[in-house]
Amino acid sequence: MINPDKLFQLGAGQKRRKLALTFGELERDIAGIAEKGTDYNFTSLPRSEYTKKIVRILLEDPKLPEEKAAVLTELLNAPVFDERRICNYARNALLEIIGTFPAEWDLVIAPHAQEKLSVEKRNFFPGVSVYAEDIRSPFNIGSIFRTAEAMGCEKVFISPGCVDPMQSKAVRSGMGCIETMGFTRCSLDELPSDKPVFVLETGGTPINEFVFPKEGTVIIGSEELGVSPEALRRADYGTVSIPMTGLKASLNVGVAFGILMQKWVESLENR
Repeated sequence: MINPDKLFQLGAGQKRRKLALTFGELERDIAGIAEKGTDYNFTSLPRSEYTKKIVRILLEDPKLPEEKAAVLTELLNAPVFDERRICNYARNALLEIIGTFPAEWDLVIAPHAQEKLSVEKRNFFPGVSVYAEDIRSPFNIGSIFRTAEAMGCEKVFISPGCVDPMQSKAVRSGMGCIETMGFTRCSLDELPSDKPVFVLETGGTPINEFVFPKEGTVIIGSEELGVSPEALRRADYGTVSIPMTGLKASLNVGVAFGILMQKWVESLENR
């Protein structure tokens, strides 16, 4: 992290980028997930005081909108100083000024776990798996891993045509879950033959009526085409659908997978 006194020596654009990175590093340090070499190390100044100091530097930026300056001032003077929240708000305000939004991920580093966890250390539902078929978006595949880990999938299988989960944008979107879970790239024919296979697709049994298996693999299809005809044939346990009433009647694949996993987990916990 940069010494605040040195920030005044930088040009406006460079100063903003350095501040944005610094607020991001502070966020991770506050959360206890600082990446190696980015943890707070100014022994002469408490971290909260350092944070306040660089927030005041940001408040002097002529391009900072008045409404955002007002929020930062309120957070700065609050009876209880919420260090992490003010860092997050300040960083996002800077990204807007710079013209780089958080979704673009070039100044945002996802907070990964410091310890590389193994499947054996996770709580999961044995035999519950997902097969991602031809998912093209790295953000979607990262989201799928994040949901799979959070909701207790044991394994993630991906098709030969699926985007590489170790692509940088996927890793960032996955928030450490890709490294935690790992994955197996395989064809539909290579999925476990001793467990039920079903697909998430339109035209199937409504999700509230579907009888989820105790173990099995759900196939989720590509963003453009859904699951393939081959996947439908491979689904010996049938098809589950999410009823929708909107005009578009369309869900992002990661969102749809999250809805499905919540229902599957409910059925497992109620057995």
